[in-house]
Amino acid sequence: MNQILVTGKSGRMGQTIIQAVEENPDAALASTHDAGEDLAAAMAPADTVIDFTIHSFTGEVLAEALKTNTRLVIGTTGHSDEERAAIVEASKTLPIVFAPNYSIGVNTLFWLTRKAAQVLKQERFDIEVTEMHHRHKIDAPSGTARRLLEILNEETGTNYEDDIKHGRVGLTGARTQREIGMHTLRGGDVVGDHTVMFAADGERVELTHKASSRMTFAAGAVQAAVWLTDKPAGLYDMQDVLGLQ
Repeated sequence: MNQILVTGKSGRMGQTIIQAVEENPDAALASTHDAGEDLAAAMAPADTVIDFTIHSFTGEVLAEALKTNTRLVIGTTGHSDEERAAIVEASKTLPIVFAPNYSIGVNTLFWLTRKAAQVLKQERFDIEVTEMHHRHKIDAPSGTARRLLEILNEETGTNYEDDIKHGRVGLTGARTQREIGMHTLRGGDVVGDHTVMFAADGERVELTHKASSRMTFAAGAVQAAVWLTDKPAGLYDMQDVLGLQ
């Protein structure tokens, strides 16, 4: 039985993950943690930590997990390059699943986006990405959208810094062939909508995923925690968990 620590227990995502742990027959809730509480004490009885809090807390979780050799599932987004590097370094010692999205549907969208980009070549198809989340989300674009863009960059030979256009305003001129549009929407209580559009003269292909419940992500995170049980140190994502790599 995988004993799990859930951080951010009072948040909406934390509460949903606690429910998902309780509903998974291969997992048990070992402990919970919130800001201001003793992280070392919370981690002591746990085999795995599921953290969906805030990127600035990741370093503290990593440091404590390295002391106790505790597996990690990280669902937080918005990490800086330095914070990402710390996760990679920790994965040399610990088994870590680090993914921008734990939904099975979204990870299928990642796979489909890669396949579509291989077929719908940028020489003919213009690519646009849109995402919408609730008004409280603090990072933009979302981690899921950022991963979609990374996949598109990999398949088209483009570059995130030079070729991604975050919205458009004013006299922008005609789009370039290498350009990929990224558009972020915020409002209401939207859990998460993502669309990748391939548009050519005379036809358009759209790949869309819409989430209506946080349980979609929470159940996937618990599935990842259970999957990690017998895995060696390394950095994994949900594509590994689902066997889509």
